[in-house]
Amino acid sequence: MKNTFGNSLSVTLFGESHGEMIGAVLDGIAPGIAVDEAAIAHRLSLRRPAGKISTARQESDPFRIVSGVFCGKTTGTPLTILIPNENTNSKDYTATRSLARPGHADYTAFCKYHGSEDYRGGGHFSGRLTAPLVAVGAILQEALKEKGILIGTHISRCAQVSDRPFNDYFADIDYLNHRTFAALDEGAEQKMIQAIENAASEGDSVGGILETAVIGMPAGVGEPWFDSIESTLSHALFSIPAVKGVEFGSGFALADMTGSTANDPIAIENRNIVTKTNHNGGINGGITNGMPILFRTVIKPTPSIFKEQNTVNFIEKESATLSLGGRHDPAIVHRARAVQDAVTAIALADALVLRYGTDYLTKD
Repeated sequence: MKNTFGNSLSVTLFGESHGEMIGAVLDGIAPGIAVDEAAIAHRLSLRRPAGKISTARQESDPFRIVSGVFCGKTTGTPLTILIPNENTNSKDYTATRSLARPGHADYTAFCKYHGSEDYRGGGHFSGRLTAPLVAVGAILQEALKEKGILIGTHISRCAQVSDRPFNDYFADIDYLNHRTFAALDEGAEQKMIQAIENAASEGDSVGGILETAVIGMPAGVGEPWFDSIESTLSHALFSIPAVKGVEFGSGFALADMTGSTANDPIAIENRNIVTKTNHNGGINGGITNGMPILFRTVIKPTPSIFKEQNTVNFIEKESATLSLGGRHDPAIVHRARAVQDAVTAIALADALVLRYGTDYLTKD
Protein backbone atom coordinates (compact mmCIF):
# COMPACT_ATOMS: atom_id res chain seq x y z
CA MET A 1 0.00 0.00 0.00
CA LYS A 2 1.62 3.27 -1.05
CA ASN A 3 0.22 6.77 -0.76
CA THR A 4 3.47 8.72 -1.10
CA PHE A 5 4.98 10.56 -4.08
CA GLY A 6 8.49 11.96 -4.38
CA ASN A 7 12.11 11.18 -3.63
CA SER A 8 14.03 13.90 -1.76
CA LEU A 9 10.82 15.85 -1.25
CA SER A 10 7.75 13.66 -0.70
CA VAL A 11 4.02 14.04 -0.14
CA THR A 12 1.86 11.46 1.66
CA LEU A 13 -1.94 11.68 1.42
CA PHE A 14 -4.32 10.28 4.03
CA GLY A 15 -8.02 10.21 4.87
CA GLU A 16 -11.34 9.40 3.23
CA SER A 17 -14.07 11.47 1.64
CA HIS A 18 -16.52 11.02 4.54
CA GLY A 19 -14.02 10.51 7.35
CA GLU A 20 -13.35 13.05 10.05
CA MET A 21 -10.23 14.53 8.44
CA ILE A 22 -8.19 14.42 5.27
CA GLY A 23 -4.64 15.62 5.07
CA ALA A 24 -1.11 15.46 3.74
CA VAL A 25 2.42 15.26 5.07
CA LEU A 26 5.15 17.13 3.19
CA ASP A 27 8.52 15.64 4.11
CA GLY A 28 12.03 16.61 3.06
CA ILE A 29 11.24 20.31 2.75
CA ALA A 30 14.09 22.63 3.65
CA PRO A 31 13.92 24.82 6.76
CA GLY A 32 13.27 28.54 6.42
CA ILE A 33 10.71 28.55 3.58
CA ALA A 34 7.95 31.11 4.16
CA VAL A 35 4.47 29.61 4.51
CA ASP A 36 1.78 32.02 3.37
CA GLU A 37 -1.57 30.76 4.67
CA ALA A 38 -3.44 33.31 2.54
CA ALA A 39 -1.81 31.82 -0.57
CA ILE A 40 -2.87 28.33 0.54
CA ALA A 41 -6.43 29.53 1.10
CA HIS A 42 -6.46 31.14 -2.36
CA ARG A 43 -5.33 27.95 -4.09
CA LEU A 44 -7.95 25.96 -2.19
CA SER A 45 -10.61 28.44 -3.34
CA LEU A 46 -9.69 27.70 -6.98
CA ARG A 47 -10.42 24.00 -6.36
CA ARG A 48 -13.68 24.66 -4.50
CA PRO A 49 -17.11 24.00 -6.12
CA ALA A 50 -18.75 27.04 -7.70
CA GLY A 51 -22.37 27.41 -8.81
CA LYS A 52 -24.34 25.20 -11.20
CA ILE A 53 -21.21 23.77 -12.84
CA SER A 54 -20.10 22.01 -9.63
CA THR A 55 -21.33 19.72 -6.90
CA ALA A 56 -23.68 21.08 -4.24
CA ARG A 57 -21.32 19.68 -1.59
CA GLN A 58 -19.72 22.81 -0.19
CA GLU A 59 -16.60 22.63 1.99
CA SER A 60 -14.89 25.76 3.31
CA ASP A 61 -11.63 23.81 3.84
CA PRO A 62 -10.47 25.49 7.08
CA PHE A 63 -7.04 23.85 6.99
CA ARG A 64 -4.72 23.56 9.97
CA ILE A 65 -0.95 23.18 9.81
CA VAL A 66 -0.17 21.07 12.87
CA SER A 67 3.55 20.41 12.42
CA GLY A 68 6.60 21.56 10.51
CA VAL A 69 5.97 25.32 10.64
CA PHE A 70 7.14 27.75 13.32
CA CYS A 71 6.91 31.54 13.22
CA GLY A 72 5.61 31.41 9.65
CA LYS A 73 8.46 29.35 8.20
CA THR A 74 9.16 25.67 7.65
CA THR A 75 11.26 23.98 10.32
CA GLY A 76 12.61 21.28 8.04
CA THR A 77 10.66 18.54 9.82
CA PRO A 78 7.54 16.85 8.37
CA LEU A 79 4.87 19.45 7.62
CA THR A 80 1.35 18.16 8.27
CA ILE A 81 -1.84 19.81 7.00
CA LEU A 82 -5.28 18.72 8.23
CA ILE A 83 -8.61 19.60 6.57
CA PRO A 84 -11.91 18.56 8.20
CA ASN A 85 -14.78 17.05 6.22
CA GLU A 86 -17.72 19.24 7.21
CA ASN A 87 -20.49 18.48 4.71
CA THR A 88 -20.86 14.72 4.31
CA ASN A 89 -24.06 12.91 3.41
CA SER A 90 -23.11 9.28 3.91
CA LYS A 91 -26.64 7.86 3.72
CA ASP A 92 -26.58 8.44 -0.05
CA TYR A 93 -24.06 5.59 -0.39
CA THR A 94 -25.53 2.95 1.94
CA ALA A 95 -28.09 1.56 -0.50
CA THR A 96 -25.58 1.28 -3.35
CA ARG A 97 -22.65 -0.13 -1.34
CA SER A 98 -22.33 -3.31 -3.46
CA LEU A 99 -23.21 -1.72 -6.81
CA ALA A 100 -20.20 -0.83 -8.95
CA ARG A 101 -20.62 2.71 -10.21
CA PRO A 102 -19.43 2.74 -13.84
CA GLY A 103 -16.21 4.72 -14.17
CA HIS A 104 -15.51 4.63 -10.42
CA ALA A 105 -13.13 2.58 -8.28
CA ASP A 106 -15.82 0.76 -6.25
CA TYR A 107 -15.09 -2.69 -7.64
CA THR A 108 -11.32 -2.32 -7.85
CA ALA A 109 -11.20 -0.95 -4.29
CA PHE A 110 -13.23 -3.95 -3.11
CA CYS A 111 -10.77 -6.27 -4.83
CA LYS A 112 -7.72 -4.56 -3.35
CA TYR A 113 -8.96 -3.98 0.21
CA HIS A 114 -11.14 -7.11 0.52
CA GLY A 115 -14.27 -5.17 1.50
CA SER A 116 -12.63 -3.30 4.39
CA GLU A 117 -12.48 -0.03 2.46
CA ASP A 118 -14.53 3.03 3.45
CA TYR A 119 -16.85 3.17 0.44
CA ARG A 120 -18.70 6.38 1.38
CA GLY A 121 -18.22 9.07 -1.23
CA GLY A 122 -15.49 7.05 -2.90
CA GLY A 123 -13.50 6.85 0.33
CA HIS A 124 -9.75 7.19 -0.17
CA PHE A 125 -10.25 7.29 -3.96
CA SER A 126 -12.35 10.45 -3.81
CA GLY A 127 -11.37 13.70 -5.47
CA ARG A 128 -11.94 15.19 -2.04
CA LEU A 129 -8.37 14.17 -1.20
CA THR A 130 -7.07 16.61 -3.78
CA ALA A 131 -7.75 19.41 -1.27
CA PRO A 132 -4.71 18.65 0.93
CA LEU A 133 -2.72 18.02 -2.24
CA VAL A 134 -3.55 21.56 -3.36
CA ALA A 135 -2.65 22.90 0.09
CA VAL A 136 0.88 21.44 0.15
CA GLY A 137 1.30 22.28 -3.53
CA ALA A 138 0.50 25.91 -2.73
CA ILE A 139 3.46 26.07 -0.34
CA LEU A 140 5.78 24.81 -3.06
CA GLN A 141 4.25 27.06 -5.73
CA GLU A 142 5.12 30.07 -3.58
CA ALA A 143 8.65 28.74 -2.97
CA LEU A 144 9.14 28.15 -6.71
CA LYS A 145 7.83 31.63 -7.48
CA GLU A 146 10.58 33.05 -5.27
CA LYS A 147 13.04 31.27 -7.60
CA GLY A 148 11.36 32.80 -10.65
CA ILE A 149 9.51 29.60 -11.62
CA LEU A 150 5.83 30.17 -12.45
CA ILE A 151 3.09 27.61 -13.14
CA GLY A 152 -0.26 28.21 -14.82
CA THR A 153 -3.01 25.99 -16.22
CA HIS A 154 -5.97 26.80 -18.44
CA ILE A 155 -8.89 24.79 -19.76
CA SER A 156 -7.73 24.26 -23.31
CA ARG A 157 -10.92 22.44 -24.28
CA CYS A 158 -14.21 21.52 -22.60
CA ALA A 159 -17.37 20.06 -24.12
CA GLN A 160 -15.96 20.63 -27.64
CA VAL A 161 -15.30 24.32 -26.93
CA SER A 162 -11.66 25.44 -27.33
CA ASP A 163 -9.80 28.19 -25.51
CA ARG A 164 -7.01 30.18 -27.14
CA PRO A 165 -3.45 28.87 -26.58
CA PHE A 166 -0.85 30.51 -24.36
CA ASN A 167 0.52 33.68 -25.91
CA ASP A 168 2.41 35.87 -23.42
CA TYR A 169 3.31 33.22 -20.85
CA PHE A 170 4.03 35.58 -17.97
CA ALA A 171 0.86 37.64 -18.41
CA ASP A 172 -1.32 34.60 -19.11
CA ILE A 173 -0.10 32.70 -16.05
CA ASP A 174 -0.67 35.72 -13.83
CA TYR A 175 -4.18 36.12 -15.28
CA LEU A 176 -5.07 32.45 -14.78
CA ASN A 177 -3.91 32.39 -11.17
CA HIS A 178 -6.53 35.01 -10.34
CA ARG A 179 -9.43 33.37 -12.21
CA THR A 180 -11.95 30.99 -10.69
CA PHE A 181 -12.69 29.54 -14.14
CA ALA A 182 -9.34 29.16 -15.91
CA ALA A 183 -9.99 30.13 -19.52
CA LEU A 184 -7.89 32.70 -21.37
CA ASP A 185 -10.69 33.79 -23.70
CA GLU A 186 -13.82 35.15 -22.03
CA GLY A 187 -16.03 34.14 -24.95
CA ALA A 188 -14.79 30.55 -24.71
CA GLU A 189 -15.31 30.64 -20.95
CA GLN A 190 -18.99 31.52 -21.30
CA LYS A 191 -19.56 28.82 -23.92
CA MET A 192 -17.85 26.21 -21.73
CA ILE A 193 -19.90 27.16 -18.68
CA GLN A 194 -23.10 26.99 -20.70
CA ALA A 195 -22.14 23.55 -22.06
CA ILE A 196 -21.49 22.28 -18.52
CA GLU A 197 -24.83 23.64 -17.33
CA ASN A 198 -26.57 22.00 -20.29
CA ALA A 199 -25.02 18.64 -19.40
CA ALA A 200 -26.07 19.08 -15.77
CA SER A 201 -29.65 19.80 -16.78
CA GLU A 202 -29.69 16.46 -18.64
CA GLY A 203 -28.22 14.55 -15.69
CA ASP A 204 -24.98 14.04 -17.60
CA SER A 205 -21.38 15.28 -17.45
CA VAL A 206 -18.54 16.49 -19.67
CA GLY A 207 -14.74 16.30 -19.69
CA GLY A 208 -11.96 18.45 -21.07
CA ILE A 209 -8.29 19.12 -21.66
CA LEU A 210 -6.02 21.09 -19.32
CA GLU A 211 -2.89 22.78 -20.67
CA THR A 212 -0.10 23.76 -18.27
CA ALA A 213 2.86 26.06 -18.84
CA VAL A 214 5.89 26.35 -16.56
CA ILE A 215 8.33 29.22 -17.10
CA GLY A 216 11.62 29.94 -15.38
CA MET A 217 12.80 26.32 -15.01
CA PRO A 218 16.57 26.18 -15.42
CA ALA A 219 18.10 23.96 -18.07
CA GLY A 220 19.67 20.70 -16.92
CA VAL A 221 17.02 19.33 -14.53
CA GLY A 222 15.83 15.75 -14.87
CA GLU A 223 17.33 12.34 -15.56
CA PRO A 224 17.79 10.69 -18.96
CA TRP A 225 15.82 7.50 -18.29
CA PHE A 226 13.51 6.49 -15.46
CA ASP A 227 13.31 9.87 -13.71
CA SER A 228 13.02 12.04 -16.79
CA ILE A 229 11.01 15.22 -16.33
CA GLU A 230 8.29 13.73 -18.55
CA SER A 231 8.09 10.50 -16.55
CA THR A 232 8.21 12.30 -13.19
CA LEU A 233 5.50 14.75 -14.19
CA SER A 234 3.42 12.00 -15.79
CA HIS A 235 3.61 9.95 -12.59
CA ALA A 236 2.26 12.92 -10.63
CA LEU A 237 -0.33 13.94 -13.22
CA PHE A 238 -1.78 10.44 -13.60
CA SER A 239 -2.30 10.47 -9.82
CA ILE A 240 -4.99 13.12 -10.29
CA PRO A 241 -8.42 11.47 -10.35
CA ALA A 242 -9.92 11.50 -13.88
CA VAL A 243 -6.65 12.11 -15.78
CA LYS A 244 -6.56 9.62 -18.68
CA GLY A 245 -3.89 11.04 -20.96
CA VAL A 246 -0.77 13.25 -20.90
CA GLU A 247 1.19 14.78 -23.78
CA PHE A 248 4.17 17.16 -23.86
CA GLY A 249 4.82 19.92 -26.35
CA SER A 250 3.08 19.09 -29.62
CA GLY A 251 2.41 15.62 -28.25
CA PHE A 252 0.54 13.25 -30.53
CA ALA A 253 0.56 15.82 -33.32
CA LEU A 254 4.27 15.00 -33.73
CA ALA A 255 3.18 11.76 -35.40
CA ASP A 256 2.05 13.74 -38.45
CA MET A 257 5.16 15.97 -38.66
CA THR A 258 8.46 15.48 -40.43
CA GLY A 259 11.73 15.76 -38.53
CA SER A 260 12.46 19.10 -40.17
CA THR A 261 9.21 20.45 -38.71
CA ALA A 262 9.27 18.71 -35.33
CA ASN A 263 12.87 19.68 -34.51
CA ASP A 264 13.09 22.96 -32.62
CA PRO A 265 15.72 25.26 -34.22
CA ILE A 266 18.29 26.41 -31.63
CA ALA A 267 19.49 30.02 -31.42
CA ILE A 268 21.13 32.54 -29.12
CA GLU A 269 19.15 35.54 -27.86
CA ASN A 270 20.76 38.01 -25.45
CA ARG A 271 23.49 35.43 -24.78
CA ASN A 272 20.85 32.83 -23.79
CA ILE A 273 20.37 29.57 -25.67
CA VAL A 274 16.75 29.24 -26.82
CA THR A 275 14.68 27.30 -29.32
CA LYS A 276 12.67 29.11 -31.98
CA THR A 277 9.75 26.67 -31.62
CA ASN A 278 8.75 24.45 -28.71
CA HIS A 279 7.37 21.22 -30.19
CA ASN A 280 9.29 19.27 -27.52
CA GLY A 281 7.69 21.17 -24.65
CA GLY A 282 10.89 22.45 -23.04
CA ILE A 283 12.39 18.98 -22.56
CA ASN A 284 15.08 17.09 -24.50
CA GLY A 285 16.39 13.69 -23.44
CA GLY A 286 14.27 13.84 -20.32
CA ILE A 287 16.04 17.03 -19.19
CA THR A 288 14.78 20.62 -19.16
CA ASN A 289 16.26 22.87 -21.85
CA GLY A 290 15.25 26.22 -20.32
CA MET A 291 12.26 26.82 -22.58
CA PRO A 292 8.70 26.80 -21.18
CA ILE A 293 7.61 23.33 -20.12
CA LEU A 294 4.29 22.75 -21.86
CA PHE A 295 1.96 19.77 -21.42
CA ARG A 296 -1.70 18.79 -21.61
CA THR A 297 -3.87 16.31 -19.74
CA VAL A 298 -7.20 14.75 -20.64
CA ILE A 299 -9.81 14.94 -17.87
CA LYS A 300 -12.58 12.41 -18.41
CA PRO A 301 -16.26 13.28 -17.87
CA THR A 302 -17.31 12.96 -14.24
CA PRO A 303 -18.42 9.32 -13.84
CA SER A 304 -21.19 10.15 -11.33
CA ILE A 305 -24.19 10.99 -13.51
CA PHE A 306 -27.94 10.93 -12.95
CA LYS A 307 -28.84 8.69 -15.85
CA GLU A 308 -29.75 5.04 -15.26
CA GLN A 309 -26.76 2.79 -15.99
CA ASN A 310 -26.18 -0.94 -16.28
CA THR A 311 -23.84 -2.41 -13.68
CA VAL A 312 -23.41 -5.38 -11.35
CA ASN A 313 -23.76 -6.19 -7.68
CA PHE A 314 -20.16 -7.30 -7.15
CA ILE A 315 -20.90 -9.03 -3.83
CA GLU A 316 -23.91 -11.03 -5.02
CA LYS A 317 -22.46 -11.37 -8.57
CA GLU A 318 -25.73 -10.29 -10.16
CA SER A 319 -26.61 -7.85 -12.92
CA ALA A 320 -28.18 -4.62 -11.75
CA THR A 321 -29.13 -1.12 -12.77
CA LEU A 322 -27.97 2.00 -10.98
CA SER A 323 -29.67 5.35 -10.52
CA LEU A 324 -27.54 7.71 -8.46
CA GLY A 325 -28.72 10.24 -5.93
CA GLY A 326 -26.52 12.61 -3.99
CA ARG A 327 -24.45 15.59 -5.09
CA HIS A 328 -22.12 15.33 -8.06
CA ASP A 329 -20.13 17.59 -10.41
CA PRO A 330 -21.31 17.82 -14.04
CA ALA A 331 -17.64 18.62 -14.81
CA ILE A 332 -14.45 18.62 -12.78
CA VAL A 333 -12.02 20.02 -15.35
CA HIS A 334 -12.34 23.57 -13.95
CA ARG A 335 -11.59 22.34 -10.42
CA ALA A 336 -8.84 19.96 -11.51
CA ARG A 337 -6.66 22.78 -12.83
CA ALA A 338 -5.74 23.81 -9.24
CA VAL A 339 -4.76 20.19 -8.59
CA GLN A 340 -2.70 20.09 -11.77
CA ASP A 341 -0.82 23.22 -10.71
CA ALA A 342 -0.18 21.65 -7.30
CA VAL A 343 1.18 18.30 -8.47
CA THR A 344 3.31 20.10 -11.08
CA ALA A 345 4.87 22.15 -8.29
CA ILE A 346 5.45 19.04 -6.17
CA ALA A 347 7.08 17.08 -9.00
CA LEU A 348 9.30 19.94 -10.17
CA ALA A 349 10.33 20.94 -6.65
CA ASP A 350 11.42 17.36 -6.01
CA ALA A 351 13.40 17.29 -9.27
CA LEU A 352 15.08 20.60 -8.40
CA VAL A 353 16.19 19.57 -4.93
CA LEU A 354 17.47 16.27 -6.35
CA ARG A 355 19.57 18.27 -8.81
CA TYR A 356 20.74 21.17 -6.64
CA GLY A 357 20.36 20.00 -3.05
CA THR A 358 17.76 20.14 -0.29
CA ASP A 359 18.30 23.85 0.45
CA TYR A 360 17.79 24.94 -3.17
CA LEU A 361 14.40 26.52 -2.46
CA THR A 362 15.84 28.73 0.28
CA LYS A 363 18.98 29.92 -1.52
CA ASP A 364 19.14 33.36 -3.12
